[in-house]
Amino acid sequence: MNKRLNSVLFILGATIANIVVMSVLFLTFFLFFARFLAPAFPVWANQVTLLAIFIGTVLLTYYLYHRFMRWLSGKYPLEHYFGPLFKNRWKR
Repeated sequence: MNKRLNSVLFILGATIANIVVMSVLFLTFFLFFARFLAPAFPVWANQVTLLAIFIGTVLLTYYLYHRFMRWLSGKYPLEHYFGPLFKNRWKR
């Protein structure tokens, strides 16, 4: 496999893994909220809290992905396996 194919497969795999992690985190936080906190809040506060849970889940997933990529790039030389995503316009 060449570097371009490795890059495409890595991006597809990372996207799927990111969606799975985000879904698991959202369901975990949602179930915790629904079980313990939702009965004590009014309806409008539940809607705002669900929005906050969703945004928090997206931010936490980004943070976890960033930390994992930092660890992975420190452990393995990724530039050896993956090509650049974008070409430089001015370089010919």
